[in-house]
Amino acid sequence: MTTGLARSTVAGKVDLLLGSGLVVAVGDALSSGGRPASRFAFHPQARTVLAADIGASHVRVALTDLNGELLAEERADMPVAAGPEALLGYVVDSGKRLLDRSRHPENLAGVGIGLPGPVQHATGRPVKPPIMPGWDGFDVVGFVQQSLPSPVLVDNDVNIMALGERAGFWPDANDLLFVKVATGIGSGIISSGQLQRGSDGTAGDLGHVRAGRGQDIVCRCGNTGCLEAIASGDAVAQFLAAQGLDAASGADVITLASNRNIIAIQALRQAGRDIGEVLATCVNMLNPSVIVIGGSMAAAGEHLMAGVREVVYRRSPPLATTNLRIILSRAGDRAAIMGASQLVCQHILSPEGIEAELANLASAG
Repeated sequence: MTTGLARSTVAGKVDLLLGSGLVVAVGDALSSGGRPASRFAFHPQARTVLAADIGASHVRVALTDLNGELLAEERADMPVAAGPEALLGYVVDSGKRLLDRSRHPENLAGVGIGLPGPVQHATGRPVKPPIMPGWDGFDVVGFVQQSLPSPVLVDNDVNIMALGERAGFWPDANDLLFVKVATGIGSGIISSGQLQRGSDGTAGDLGHVRAGRGQDIVCRCGNTGCLEAIASGDAVAQFLAAQGLDAASGADVITLASNRNIIAIQALRQAGRDIGEVLATCVNMLNPSVIVIGGSMAAAGEHLMAGVREVVYRRSPPLATTNLRIILSRAGDRAAIMGASQLVCQHILSPEGIEAELANLASAG
């Protein structure tokens, strides 16, 4: 047998999985002369997942199945600066409402949460997040589990956006780079099919890589020349405001560009070139097959993308770009919710997760 396990052991585990509802019988396979083999299929509706996307100014909570299919959701405009108790309180309350309206509220598999700052993945605690006052070191997992006693997994928002984009649209892309361009700039790295977090969870922090054009511009991190200081939505808005245009945020920049303001269009193209300069180095080092541009500034569309492509294809060796696709996010504002759900599903359906489920069922039986 493929597993190397005895037939009786396999039969016992299958019975436990059937009892859990995670798999269902789907009839017998065609007989090759002997007794026909039984067939089973994964049952994604057996459990539900709460997925939460906490952004700089919004909170979105959704209920999904184990395939990541959206079942219901709620969202609110809340600044992350309001603090962890306020935002996580909304996540818990909203989650309870969604579960109460579901047919089987007791089937919650876990909670996945994305935060707009660095996260120590092993503990789920934010680590010195620059736009999240009051969140540093906060016990996100413990707070949520007080009200929702189930596995709680927390990660940086860009990491989960990478997971969501890949699961939904690029399942065969084992080397993918998701770049979020919004108030800040960051990336989620999937290499050889695995999300790469680095030793301390800070892998992919593109926003604080030095860019050639911004040598004298001070970044909010205290350094000068960071990509985020010249190419983020806020940075472009500040540049346009200095030119006398009415721009206070990235959304204003996109509005100006959509109204064909040539200064805004040129500024977005330059921001794309600056991002492309840093991405060209990433292409040389990581050799991704897909680079996805997401975040609120992705709404600028080809104005931003043209600059990115211009520099990446010019600065990277031909072999690294022969099969490289640089595209806008297909998941859009759903990427983080899709990824938060994936975070839990991958945990629950991992070999370790399934073994833990079987052990619990065996002890309960």
